[in-house]
Amino acid sequence: MFNHNVMRLLFSLLLSFLIIAPGHSFADNRNVVTGTFAVDGTCGQCKQRIEDAAYIKGVKSAEWDKKTHILTVKYDSTKTDEGKIQLAVAHAGHDAGNIKATTGDYDKLPNCCRYKSGIKEH
Repeated sequence: MFNHNVMRLLFSLLLSFLIIAPGHSFADNRNVVTGTFAVDGTCGQCKQRIEDAAYIKGVKSAEWDKKTHILTVKYDSTKTDEGKIQLAVAHAGHDAGNIKATTGDYDKLPNCCRYKSGIKEH
């Protein structure tokens, strides 16, 4: 069906891809760092909003722990940094690390998510 030269070319291309692809993957992962910082919130709705807000360009994963109030993010350090992630979360209404949410952003939160009110989730 295929002649010998076409088969050799396809084999060479496949072999090249298998050799280059893992190296490319490694290059992407060497810039991925993990950061953690405190984020204020109260409930599952907060968790979703905080994690969604943290997913800016370059963020690979974001996980907020409701009990500890710690957000753990994995991100490509060539595309973003913790300050940018904290700013995005603060813009969603949640104090993040050293960046406080503005009154306007905080006031947009649903009542159950207003962590400054002292009211805890039921």
